[in-house]
Amino acid sequence: MLTLRTAENQTVPGKPTVNAEKGNGSPQICRVCGDKATGYHFNVMSCEGCKGFFRRAMKCNIRLRCPFRKGNCEITQKTRRQCQACRLRKCLESGMKKEMIMSDAAVEQRRALIRRKRRERIRMQPPGARSLTEEQRTMIRELMDAQMKTFDTTFSHFKDFRLPEVLSSIREIPQSMQTPLGEEATQWSQIRKDLCSVKVSLQLRGEDGSVWNYRPPADNGGKEIFSMLPHMADMTTYMFKGIINFAKVISHFRDLPIEDQISLLKGATFELCQLRFNMVFNAETGTLECGRLSYCLEDPEGDFQQLLLEPVLKFHYMLKKLQLHKEEYVLMQAISLFSPDRPGVVQRSVVDQLQERFAIALKAYIEYNRPQPAHRFLFLKVMATLTELRSISAQHTQRLLRIQDIHPFATPLMCELFSISDH
Repeated sequence: MLTLRTAENQTVPGKPTVNAEKGNGSPQICRVCGDKATGYHFNVMSCEGCKGFFRRAMKCNIRLRCPFRKGNCEITQKTRRQCQACRLRKCLESGMKKEMIMSDAAVEQRRALIRRKRRERIRMQPPGARSLTEEQRTMIRELMDAQMKTFDTTFSHFKDFRLPEVLSSIREIPQSMQTPLGEEATQWSQIRKDLCSVKVSLQLRGEDGSVWNYRPPADNGGKEIFSMLPHMADMTTYMFKGIINFAKVISHFRDLPIEDQISLLKGATFELCQLRFNMVFNAETGTLECGRLSYCLEDPEGDFQQLLLEPVLKFHYMLKKLQLHKEEYVLMQAISLFSPDRPGVVQRSVVDQLQERFAIALKAYIEYNRPQPAHRFLFLKVMATLTELRSISAQHTQRLLRIQDIHPFATPLMCELFSISDH
């Protein structure tokens, strides 16, 4: 480990100052008096006392005489003050060099540089960034525990799901979609506009090593959407169950009235689902890697820029680029969950205070764990992505309701969370 102790710690040119410890971690001793050494000073491993003594003796340039007239007094930590002449002789014999002593002007210049760098470090260190409070640490630990208990990134428990079927004939197309007329035709046109610009291919790896691939047909009038709907409903329901359990583990959530718990979950479930999906999103391949299942988003036009116009996909690339820690992801989930402006929330002030505490904890975590100033805008970027996600969620809900009106596919849990009534 290299250290710079003071302006006096001079060494031979090009040789770094080192800590006074041996390779095995035991302290070195001063070669002049045997005291504990603090590093190389004027070319010799020595203590602070002998370093200062040598510098003063050389600068004063006075002739010293041994008061005992021996000229070979033993210099130890206890006797070093008794004979300056023999102490100086021992310094020179040990290898200390007068030419390595800096001038007063050079010393002051070095000290000024050290002070300036120290001020710069303090200035670049944001307020409160030195440490997280114990309350914040406890808060993050509880969230991480909830995440670990309710989100398995290997998706090992996602087993009972329906696989898509290729629509090869008109008989496989839902009856309501074969000859859409009037308002249904208009809705169908909007559905195609919403969803058909991006197709999802699926790969399933079997436990025996086999691989099953599903690729949507090149063109089936847009109706290939329906082949994936049952499977996507199953995956969505699986994710939603994990998010509900995640919320229930959080003590602050359990303390809220049941009505507010329901309102918060209805408003935030889709957003938390996307935040969790982002943790398994591979930005290099554009693939959601969900254990044995892989979902690849394909652009039928072959235009990657056009593909990025898809709001959800654009969000995933934008968030993945931030390279967040797991703690930052889980704090984002908490901030999204505790949103006081969700419809139906009664204790808005309580939820607002909780959201603020989670946001402050996220800011403190970033400042404490991320090098500054390189990440000084990360907190603002994270909060901006949450705002964007809120907008995407509203768009997604409208899309889902349009499809549900023409071709019901949502599971009971989805219907409850999206307030879809039977009709």
